[in-house]
Parts: sequence; structure tokens; C-alpha cells
Amino acid sequence: MPPSRLCFIGDSFVQGCGDPEALGWVGRVCADRLALGHDLTAYNLGIRGQTSGQIACRWYAESLPRLSAHPFEQRGLVFSFGANDAAQMIAPDQTHAHTQSILDQARLLAPVLMVGPAPIADSPASDAPLQHLCQMMAQCAKQRQIAYLPIFSDLRHNQSWMAEAVSGDGAHPAAGGYAALAELVRRWDAWRDWFR
Repeated sequence: MPPSRLCFIGDSFVQGCGDPEALGWVGRVCADRLALGHDLTAYNLGIRGQTSGQIACRWYAESLPRLSAHPFEQRGLVFSFGANDAAQMIAPDQTHAHTQSILDQARLLAPVLMVGPAPIADSPASDAPLQHLCQMMAQCAKQRQIAYLPIFSDLRHNQSWMAEAVSGDGAHPAAGGYAALAELVRRWDAWRDWFR
């Protein structure tokens, strides 16, 4: 299998904020692949606090040089965002437009996967807006034949994610919560298929 270059683009959950092991879910799923012998270069382009609009403005300029340096390598883009849109009460139609724009442009650059937004533990009022965003993002991805992984419900009911987030800053879990999210990605057929 040829070497792979992957860009993970999104918010603080992509960055892995709150993880004392500094791995987050991205570091964990990539470490798994390296342990299996894959030649993988991963770029974590998560930025804490960013909304879909901010990500739409920056992702291409940040991803292009990282993916185009070695054009014969397998390339991929993984997006995950939305929690900050709900927390900052961004109008859903704006998030919808940003998601469409990101996915339309991204699929022209490289294969794309999308991981849905995560719950905010200390803000149950954000659940309804986030669930709406999850449904909208899933539909956007489906229309473009992009695999989408819903994580909101699994993590809302995951004891490690919720307890660690509540005992931390109210939003970000520690190592156990990110390990739980990493496990959801590990079991995702679309993620595994990238490495076959």
C-alpha cells in the first residue's frame, strides 16, 4: 500500500483539547494504523473555538500544501465540526451553506470522510441544535456520496465522555472520552476501507 497523507480539519475536539495524553481521537486512530504497519503522515488542523464559517475560510489553504507535496501518495481529508456553531448560536442555514461549500470543494481535492459533531456535556440546551446539525450534515454528506459518522448519541450516552467533560471544562473529555470516540472511528467501515 502506498504512503498516506491525511488532514484532520475541525475544532477543539479534532485538536484533542483536554486530553492529558495529548492524543485526542485523531492521535489514537492514527497510532493504530502506524502500529499495523501503514506509512501514514497525519496533519491535525483542529482549532479550538472555530465554527464552520471559520473552517470554511481556512481549510483549503492549510490542506493543499500538505496533500500536494507528494502527489503519488494516497491522500485524504477528514472533517469534524459543528459544536461551536450550536454553542455560538450560528443560524442553521449558515452552517448548512458552509458545510455544503466545504464538502463540494474538498471532494475535488481528495477523498473525504466526515465525523459528526460531539455533544457538549454541560450544555444540554445545545442538544436539540446539535442533533439538527447532525441530521443536516449527514444529508449533505449523503448527497455527495461522502461517508458520515454520527457520534453525538453514542458520546452523549458514554460515561467516560460525559463524566470527564463535566469534571473538566464542561465540554472536553480527558483520555477515556477520546478513547471512546477513537473506538467509534476504528469500527467505522469507511475509515478502515481507506487502508485496504
